[in-house]
Amino acid sequence: MLATATIDGENAPTIGGTDAPVPWWSFTKTVLSVAALSLVDRGALDLDAPMEERPFTLRQLLRHEAGLPDYGSVNRYHEDVAAGKAPWPASRMLVAVQADRLRFVPGTGWAYSNIGYLMVAKAIETGSGLPLAAALSSLVFDPSRLQTARLAMSANDLVDVEMGGAAGYDPGWVYHGLVTGTAADAARLLHALMSGKLLQPSTLSAMLEGHPLPQHRSEAHPDPAYGLGVMLSATNPRLHPIGHTGEGPGSRIAVYALADRIAAVWTGLPAGNDAEKMAARLLACSPARLTDQVQLARFRKRTYSGKALRGSGLIVAKRAAFPKSVPD
Repeated sequence: MLATATIDGENAPTIGGTDAPVPWWSFTKTVLSVAALSLVDRGALDLDAPMEERPFTLRQLLRHEAGLPDYGSVNRYHEDVAAGKAPWPASRMLVAVQADRLRFVPGTGWAYSNIGYLMVAKAIETGSGLPLAAALSSLVFDPSRLQTARLAMSANDLVDVEMGGAAGYDPGWVYHGLVTGTAADAARLLHALMSGKLLQPSTLSAMLEGHPLPQHRSEAHPDPAYGLGVMLSATNPRLHPIGHTGEGPGSRIAVYALADRIAAVWTGLPAGNDAEKMAARLLACSPARLTDQVQLARFRKRTYSGKALRGSGLIVAKRAAFPKSVPD
């Protein structure tokens, strides 16, 4: 099972494989970040003011610097997902992971947290005055002219979605929300973002200011970082792939931009094709107008294997820790 989409400049997407909607998994974080930052542009949210009754800011939540934990360490969560049980109420999940106990002082460390993006989702609802699904449509999907993207609210919303080997999955297990749509719409969204159609220039620049992750360097990713809802390079990020990878039960997705080319790849699991590796190859085929051809040559040599990505910090070993239960 495979879906691909590439966009060169202002051309229409070139599509391969299935054209059915697929789960975007943690590319949803990029969607949530765009929505939140759009509200910052409108003055409805503040990027650097402490969140209500919490010691961290929206910027810190978006960049995984808030000190919040994740639910990947909760064995019962994995067991219940695998057993096909109904999702827990968010309150139960937060208690199970001791979400009130920060792992570090906000702004002093980095730890990937789905719980942080649950709080981002709630901030979007507060700032927009809309339910999350309506807010994402208004702030992100409509301005990007997407036709298939939507927030999945229940298992019934996934009936027409290609889920790989995860038939019957309940999106309620993704506590910050699960967006679904075609690979082409995922590419269109990233194209709209990177071409400056969704955020003010200063806000997009802030989005691309990454938290360096030197502890996760690898041959494939010599300079990894995490921005506001995007994975990128710490140095000269616009000369390197910018986007997000996600994985959940049954499938994996990678959506990245390099200069004026976008590549989105979704694969079912287990897969003979690796989503990141295919996305890298699609980007490397671009006649991208880069000023640093050495960096482009390095990019063409990257393997983007699962092992390399885990070492890079872009997935932060989450695939190894819980590959089929918790979307990353």
